[in-house]
Amino acid sequence: MQQIGSRPQLTSALAVAACLVLGPSGCAPEQPVANTRIPEAAPSVDTAHTSRPAEAEGPVDFPALPRGAGEIDSDAPSEFTLTKTGLKYRVLRQGTGKKPTVLNRVVAKYHGWTDDGKVFDSTYKGGKPPATFKLNQVVEGWREGIPYVAEGGMIELVIPPGLGYGSQAIPGIPPNSTLHFLVELEQVR
Repeated sequence: MQQIGSRPQLTSALAVAACLVLGPSGCAPEQPVANTRIPEAAPSVDTAHTSRPAEAEGPVDFPALPRGAGEIDSDAPSEFTLTKTGLKYRVLRQGTGKKPTVLNRVVAKYHGWTDDGKVFDSTYKGGKPPATFKLNQVVEGWREGIPYVAEGGMIELVIPPGLGYGSQAIPGIPPNSTLHFLVELEQVR
């Protein structure tokens, strides 16, 4: 994407926000899968929150978080859970508030990228406010994944094409792309 505020970036951001719609349904967590990395948002990345304390056991592959993101729980899993639909998720911070259902509207900050590491949208860039979405109007991967975390929580989602945009081309997102999101759930309405 081009510099912040450019027409191609604005068009892409609006298209992505407008197109977070529909996909297959179903949900049941099953098995952990390998880690992925979150690409950095813009040139400024806050790496202060990227690892667990030294006393944490086992290998940890937590990503550099976008500037402005909260901290990862010290006991957050290093592996993803795979659902029967193919969604991969890991809750990086549980949160203590209300958990959403697909009938709720949520307020969230998010950072989205494709398998090649290209960031296609991020509310952490350019001082954007958190986004508000009705969960029954977003891609199936969000509908399925966001309810795993409560208000104040952070989740990382790996959404296969069938739970994302499928073969539909979206500005900044090639057809049949796997989508990656870091989402901080701020409010459930």
